[in-house]
Amino acid sequence: QVQLVESGGGLVQAGASLRLSCAASGSIFSINAMGWYRQPPGQQRELVAIITSGGRTKYADSVKGRFTISRDNAKNTVYLQMNSLKPDDTANYYCAADRYTDALRLGRSQYWGQGTQVTVSS
Repeated sequence: QVQLVESGGGLVQAGASLRLSCAASGSIFSINAMGWYRQPPGQQRELVAIITSGGRTKYADSVKGRFTISRDNAKNTVYLQMNSLKPDDTANYYCAADRYTDALRLGRSQYWGQGTQVTVSS
């Protein structure tokens, strides 16, 4: 089993920055890909960004150039640096992890965190 704990959400104004963190514990040897999803109010969960253990990344078009995903393998932690935040970025952000990158990309990750709320006011 793997446990994921997110932190760093909050309420900010448009144009501000936030950094989310997700710390993994447990059977972390089974993890290759880690990433972030988000679920805006009343909408479906959507992929934000993925990073593999080797550092390869993938981003949703809506966040390219504004968000950066990074990973500290020594700390078993993945980060999401969010700059130039917009009201449309308001959502509950979830950390996800899986052995397989495709599972994460398709939203079928084995492990999920509880989520952290990000609210961007205009």
